[in-house]
Amino acid sequence: MITAAQGRNYYRDLHQLVITPIAALLPSDPEAKVVFIPQGELFQVPFPALRNGEGQALIEAHTILTAPSIQVLGLTQDLATPTDAFNEQDILVVGNPTMPTIWSPQQGGTYQTLPPLPGAQREATAIAALLNIDPLVGSAATESTVKQAMTQAEVIHLATHGLLEYGDVQDSGIRDVPGAIALAPGNGEDGLLTAGEILDLPLNADLVVLSACDTGLGRITGDGVIGLSRSLITAGTPSVVVSLWAIPDAPTAELMTVFYAQLIAGRDKAQALRQAMLITRQRYPDPRNWAAFTLIGSAE
Repeated sequence: MITAAQGRNYYRDLHQLVITPIAALLPSDPEAKVVFIPQGELFQVPFPALRNGEGQALIEAHTILTAPSIQVLGLTQDLATPTDAFNEQDILVVGNPTMPTIWSPQQGGTYQTLPPLPGAQREATAIAALLNIDPLVGSAATESTVKQAMTQAEVIHLATHGLLEYGDVQDSGIRDVPGAIALAPGNGEDGLLTAGEILDLPLNADLVVLSACDTGLGRITGDGVIGLSRSLITAGTPSVVVSLWAIPDAPTAELMTVFYAQLIAGRDKAQALRQAMLITRQRYPDPRNWAAFTLIGSAE
């Protein structure tokens, strides 16, 4: 495991390589947007955590977004329809569904039931309490129920397993667009909402948050994350929040609760995520606890 000192060097060295050459071009206003369009393995870089020579994290100085390409960024900006108020009643919150069974070549080609995520349920419950709504958890969070609710929701929060390589025939035995979200099986559904199925959903959501945990069933790669987020964007969602790694339960719940509180207060998505990171960082200073999430697409 990487030590704290190694982590500081890693974030400093990456800042030196990636940020220092363009530092003079970046805005001085910390709430002005900086959009990164990474390539290849750079999708895995936690830009908010990069530190300059004085130890200042990039998120302290800038509001950060990412996009897979200029074309996709333009698409998300076209899709965005800013509203005057954040309507809590148009939000779908899902946490810790009754987990499905998947085929796992890593386990000798056997079927494995994904482990439950009690921390994700606590996260969903905390967010729902803030918003004064009822979350879908456990057996209530079936794939069929969630898919129907997704077509009606303005904001969708999914706290569950994310299978970034599912759909790769070598990884899952299924040939599909890579990526799947674990939901409860039932009513003829297998409990795996694939990126390919997402493409067929008529989404009206302004924001989808994939607060998903890595199951260890494949590599966490930029292409994998983009597989899910690009499907959501193609289906009509201008803004997607994804995680680059699985972070501990308590920091995730706090960060996400603060994120929604900031949206309610009137901040745009990028500003809300920045504030959530800064606030969570005060209590959990290690970047592994707060820097995993990235906003892809539009900030509005």
